[in-house]
Amino acid sequence: MKILDRYILTSYLKTFLSVFIILMLIFILQTIWLYIKELAGKDLDIIVIVKFLVYFMPKLIPLVLPLTILLASIMVFGSFAENYEFAAMKSTGISLQRAMSGLSIFIVGLGILTFLFSNNVIPWAELKSYNLRRNIAKLKPAMLLAEGQFNEVGTYNIKFIDKYGDRDQFLKDVTIHVKGNDGRTNATVIKSKTGELASEKDSNVLKLILLDGYYYSDLSPKKTKEKEKKPFVKSSFEKKVINIDLSKLNEVNFDDESQTDKYNMLNIVGLNTTIDSLVKRSEVDHRAFSKNLHQRSGFTRFNRNSIRPVKNKKISKPDSVQYSGNLLDIYKTKDKIELVDFATKSLKSSKQIITSKDSTVKSAKAWLNRHIISFHEKFALGFACIILFFVGAPLGALIRKGGIGLPMVIAILLFLTYHFIGIFATNSAKSDGFNPILASWFSTLVMLPLGFFLTKRATADRGLFEGQGILEPLKKVFGIKQASTDPDESKYDVSSKEYETLNAYDNNKLINIIKNYREYDYSITYKNTALSVLNNRGITNQQLKFAGHFTNQKFEEAFRLRNRFTEDSQLAFILYIIFAVLSLTGRILENNGYECIGNPLFIFGVLVGVLYFFALIRSFISSSIFNKHVGKESLTGSIVFILIGLPAYFLVYLYEKKKVDKSLHLTD
Repeated sequence: MKILDRYILTSYLKTFLSVFIILMLIFILQTIWLYIKELAGKDLDIIVIVKFLVYFMPKLIPLVLPLTILLASIMVFGSFAENYEFAAMKSTGISLQRAMSGLSIFIVGLGILTFLFSNNVIPWAELKSYNLRRNIAKLKPAMLLAEGQFNEVGTYNIKFIDKYGDRDQFLKDVTIHVKGNDGRTNATVIKSKTGELASEKDSNVLKLILLDGYYYSDLSPKKTKEKEKKPFVKSSFEKKVINIDLSKLNEVNFDDESQTDKYNMLNIVGLNTTIDSLVKRSEVDHRAFSKNLHQRSGFTRFNRNSIRPVKNKKISKPDSVQYSGNLLDIYKTKDKIELVDFATKSLKSSKQIITSKDSTVKSAKAWLNRHIISFHEKFALGFACIILFFVGAPLGALIRKGGIGLPMVIAILLFLTYHFIGIFATNSAKSDGFNPILASWFSTLVMLPLGFFLTKRATADRGLFEGQGILEPLKKVFGIKQASTDPDESKYDVSSKEYETLNAYDNNKLINIIKNYREYDYSITYKNTALSVLNNRGITNQQLKFAGHFTNQKFEEAFRLRNRFTEDSQLAFILYIIFAVLSLTGRILENNGYECIGNPLFIFGVLVGVLYFFALIRSFISSSIFNKHVGKESLTGSIVFILIGLPAYFLVYLYEKKKVDKSLHLTD
């Protein structure tokens, strides 16, 4: 391994591990917050909690690892470009592909390792975590009695409207369903106005005191006629005490793993076997259903010999295939009625069978699709890691920005795009609205052309957004392309009084105004007017700069960057308005029955939305460069810019425009 490859790999690994650990901690905290209700009040041992977290950590890898690779790639290669390390490499004849080659081997190896991990470790973790959650849910359910819903505690289903008191021990409007001997039927209903949980917190007996209520109990007579009357016993009470034994419920084996056949608990061998079994079962069910449908139609029991075509001279050869008249005309009226009645009954019966079978078929198809998606996601995850590297690395080289700020925002945007595309595709595939194989690879395939585009652009040493891009012509179309971005070429009026006054001054006094116009409290227009007088006298701006008469170079650069941001933000604002109007109008028309107009408008609005997304990114980059130049760069501001800018850019536009103008004034 050469020194350059070792240096790049070492830099990347340091950033990769740091980002991975930080993101993993964030997602673990999010997991704890998500499942805190299942863990709270259970008096769990610390070992059980540690097991819970350990089992959930591998399931976070499909989220953490792609984001880590994308963010680390942007940060490392952005830092190389920002510190001119890529420029030094190129000066020695080392291209971007050569700089990425050693790291590419590492990423490919990481992709293979990710596949092995998703095929072996993640199913194991899913098995362990799922069964552990089921076992925890059985433990001390009395501690988690929630208001407004039925809480199952042994053979009791307890519901109450509200609970209050210093220990939430008093209940209001209590309803209890008691299961029968079969464990399923609600044989008894108890209702009371108030109740109280009188048992101790650590007790194995849940003592429930009910006040002022009624007791309803179903009877089960032996005679069928008596059962049809649905008899029950009703009694009232002023006070009733119910003791529920929780000792058996709390005797939970946390190592019980009775559930082992869920699709995300299987490796590719198990998934392949299960998919074959499900396909064969589906074929058998279809054949059995078609046979049942044929038998239930009554066609096999229909006596065709009892109905004969009538002999009529007007109808020649009624049994001929060339007959094109009304088929019922060849039968007697009595036979017509019988045929129509038979067909109507057969259609109703068939429709009922198909309707009842429809939900079963959809459920079986969705279950099969989940297995297919899980099978292909194991392969897609490894490829996604490789492709996201080839998106992040050239993107970092193009934006020339390392650190946490801008790379973090861009990485989150790209990852959210990748992640939500995958979620929408898989959700559609689960409901059989999208091909399950394509759904597993869809988000990866969307990122693939972006990786090719960015790599090609970075290799050619071209900027991410250049003048020949589609956004620059749009600026000219909307009339927001400024003729100049130099503050020294601001417009002035030669017929103004200021011009006449300054034209009477000698060159030294005009130069003094240009150098010290802020001390004299002159405006930038007044300074530029003095500059134009000198230009008309043959003294160029270049000569003044070499002579040191332009002292505020930082302001001039800030002015240029401000103008660039103004152009980019105005374009993003215009595209945002067009996108919002077209897409909303299209949806409204489509929902009101005007699909022929609404659909094209909505599709065109989405295309404009894509342009708006890129214009937003460019506006954000321009804002970030300006803020860095004037020393106002902020990570929080960058995140707020993107999060609010996507749905409500008009707010960001007004705020950023005011902030940039204020920063420019302070620089001046």
